[in-house]
Amino acid sequence: MAIASRIDTVRAVATVLLPTLAKGVIVRRPHVMGAAEKIQADATAVATMRALRERYGPEPIRLRITGRNIALLVDPDDVSRLLAESPEPFSLATKEKNAALEHFQPHGVIVSRGAVRERRRELNERVLRPSNVPVEEIVRDEADLLVRHALNTGSLDWDGFAQVWWRIARRVVLGNAARDDEQLIDDLKALRQSGNWAYLHPRRRGLRQRFERRLRQHLERGEQGSLAAVAPPEDLEGQVPHWLFAFDAAGIVAMRALAIGGTGAPGILESARLWPTTPIILRESTEHTKWHGTWLPKGTTFVVFTPFFHRDPDRLDFADSYAPEIWDGPRDPAIVPFSGGPGVCPGRDLVLTTAGTLIDMVSEHLKWPTLSAPLPKTLNHFGLRFTVTPVGTRVA
Repeated sequence: MAIASRIDTVRAVATVLLPTLAKGVIVRRPHVMGAAEKIQADATAVATMRALRERYGPEPIRLRITGRNIALLVDPDDVSRLLAESPEPFSLATKEKNAALEHFQPHGVIVSRGAVRERRRELNERVLRPSNVPVEEIVRDEADLLVRHALNTGSLDWDGFAQVWWRIARRVVLGNAARDDEQLIDDLKALRQSGNWAYLHPRRRGLRQRFERRLRQHLERGEQGSLAAVAPPEDLEGQVPHWLFAFDAAGIVAMRALAIGGTGAPGILESARLWPTTPIILRESTEHTKWHGTWLPKGTTFVVFTPFFHRDPDRLDFADSYAPEIWDGPRDPAIVPFSGGPGVCPGRDLVLTTAGTLIDMVSEHLKWPTLSAPLPKTLNHFGLRFTVTPVGTRVA
């Protein structure tokens, strides 16, 4: 197994890892996203990954970082193995995740282990089903408001879209009474901003207590037609912060799907392939593991940089194109917009249904110019603004 030179380690850290952290892993930073789009930071990162694979071969590349064992994956089959063999011996609960998520969801399934994880995972899979919520009805109500607003102003931008998306998310998760509770999401966002800094930011215990009190009130109501009605409040309280966190990423994916003219679930999947909202997948080995004849020590952190695997022109002839047809059959094992294996996102179907329904309903009434290939490798959703016209309008 190859060990990267110090220069290549610095290059990998400087062009792949640090820019990803700077953009915000837990909540995106608008100014950094804007700057990253201008310089197409992900294009540089993908180029670095391609150069590393060419130089060192397809086996995991160990980075020279003092005090840490870090292996950067460059082969799709290794990605497939890593995800398939999670959570044992490759745990989702890495040091970095624990430090970041401790700020707002210390009891989430991602940072859980053993029997506790199994119990929480079963709860997530049981509750996060589209059939548990009248998704189409909720989305139609809010989409109508979004369409009217866009027609009145002549444009659709991220701020307007996000307001509608969060109303949908609150209704789906907590019920209609939570529709306008923007403070709940503002408090969660502030906690997530602390999570961006992981161990470097002090805990905001007062803010977290306020958020949890507010959340508990919605959960205790258990409104029918929401996820809050599917399980007892005491079971849901530790899981809902992550669901709301994930709805933020889903909203970003939906807005970008509109930018490429995506429709339905395939449009959402393609948006998440082209611009992954989980750009780095981390796993930490709980025991010594053998890779291509080399034993790696317990505690090794494995890094999967998903934009590389999703947009690699050496392997994918559709790397920089909108290609919804790839989701109709077998595909590259490293194209994992919702992760994969036992750690796959339990809310995948709910996200695809909710976001796919929204973009379809908006597209029924509005049209706008869309991006064409080759699509940019970095797309700042905060800066998206579409000039819209009603469907059926002829342009002279």
